[in-house]
Parts: sequence; structure tokens; C-alpha cells
Amino acid sequence: MRVKSGVYARQKKKKIFRLAKGSYATKKNRWRMVIQHVEKSLSYAYTGRKDNKANFRTLWIVRLNAAVREEGISYNRFIAGLRKANILINRKMLAEMAVNDNFTFKQLIEITKAI
Repeated sequence: MRVKSGVYARQKKKKIFRLAKGSYATKKNRWRMVIQHVEKSLSYAYTGRKDNKANFRTLWIVRLNAAVREEGISYNRFIAGLRKANILINRKMLAEMAVNDNFTFKQLIEITKAI
């Protein structure tokens, strides 16, 4: 007995058409263009998420460098001092401390200066 795939094929197409909603011109309503556009946009979204992580890390480093230079040392000396003191705090938390918890951040700077 032959099985027709009308309902399931339409469901699959609707799912992809929903992803293409809001796209320009025929990239939202012609099947072949929709497939190409959605595949390309999903690949860009994937790489964009990876780039976003790098951008945030750069932002945290810039903030740390500015905060540490106000206290008279450089960023690389600060990070090296933290490593020597066995203080394992990531750059995100350090940048957050530099902005919001200045007292604790200055204590960390004093520890790294002492080493």
C-alpha cells in the first residue's frame, strides 16, 4: 500500500517557512529560496554565537585593563599576579567586580602587587 506524505511534508515546510518569516523579497515565500536562506542564516547564527563570546571576552579585558591601570599596574601583571597567588577567578567576574565591587577588586590588586 502506498503512503502519501502530504500532511507531514506540509508540516516540515511550514516549520522552515516560519524560520524564514520576516525575510526580504522571495526569500520568505518561495520554497527553494527559503531553504537556501534558512540554511545560510542558521550557519551565520552559529558563527555569530561564537563571535559573541570573543567580543564579550574582549570587553571584559578592556574593562579590567582600565580599572587596573588606575591603580598603577598593567593588565598582564595583574593576571600573572593572580595566577601566582592561585586566585582562580574568570575575567567576566573580575570585570564585574571592577565595576560594581570596587573594594574587593582593590584588595585583589594589592595581593597581586605584593607578589
